[in-house]
Amino acid sequence: MTGGIGRRDFIALIAGAALAHPLAARAQPRERMRRIGVLMPLTADDPESQARNAAFLQGLGELGWTVGRNVRIDYRWGAGDPERYRVFAAELVALAPDVVLAQGSSTVIALQRATRAVPIVFANVTDPVGGSLVASLARPGGNATGFTSTEFGFAGKWLELLKEIAPRVTRVAVMRDAIASQIGLLGGIQAVAPSLKVELRPIDLRDADEIERAVVAFAGQPDGGLIVTQGGQALLHRELIVALAARHRLPAVYAYRTHVAGGGLVSYGIDNVEQFRRAAGYVDRILKGEKPADLPVQAPTKFELAINLATAKALGLEVPPSVLARADEVIE
Repeated sequence: MTGGIGRRDFIALIAGAALAHPLAARAQPRERMRRIGVLMPLTADDPESQARNAAFLQGLGELGWTVGRNVRIDYRWGAGDPERYRVFAAELVALAPDVVLAQGSSTVIALQRATRAVPIVFANVTDPVGGSLVASLARPGGNATGFTSTEFGFAGKWLELLKEIAPRVTRVAVMRDAIASQIGLLGGIQAVAPSLKVELRPIDLRDADEIERAVVAFAGQPDGGLIVTQGGQALLHRELIVALAARHRLPAVYAYRTHVAGGGLVSYGIDNVEQFRRAAGYVDRILKGEKPADLPVQAPTKFELAINLATAKALGLEVPPSVLARADEVIE
């Protein structure tokens, strides 16, 4: 075959290509599958859990991580039970993850008791230094870093806001998780209480029955109000807490917007869902080789005020124009 390829050469060419194709396919580098553990204090079907997880997955996706392609995620849901935190922390560590995402101080404490080697990225932690989770905010120094939910000086603003909206309040129950990191928050509220002529009573949030007994007892005297700080128990029992506040006509300030969306009076705090999108950035950096000891703990930079005017009306309260003007969200 002049000017072309011979039959024997053509057959040899095809055979060579057939042999080379599987070799080339095998030569393609397979993307390494990384493993992330997630320990959350709520339940898997809680809308707040789903929103936070969706933000985390969105953040990972924006950074090139796709579940099933180059990352696997193992979830554990603690449902507000410290014993489950302990068991699930050990289970996650046994899976040898590259990094674990945790929400709140109690889950991080459980994880650090299980390992000081596996990197941990936390979100919504109140006092990581006081809780001995990190050595300092600037240089965490151990196997954990992440994002704090507030600063102690900020806590006094909850009481100031409550007095602006409900000036007759002279007694305030401070509802908080029964963990050491909450001590500083109470201190921030105590610092402004004398100038506002308010008597404080701490209430530890442990279970539904105890919460109801404590609120009923507190509501037995007049001119009471509530401050509900951030924490797993405050979120887990939010429907009960909001219902008790309404039943006993107690003006209440919450750390989480989700309480106000569910009928609470007013909230002032960070965008908690956004923290999980930001946490994905730290998970990405650790998966790419950085160490949590060298990643500074980040404090919140923006706080949001939400007001439920229907609840204010039901309580016979008129929200001052100065407060309405500051609101990021007003629910009619």
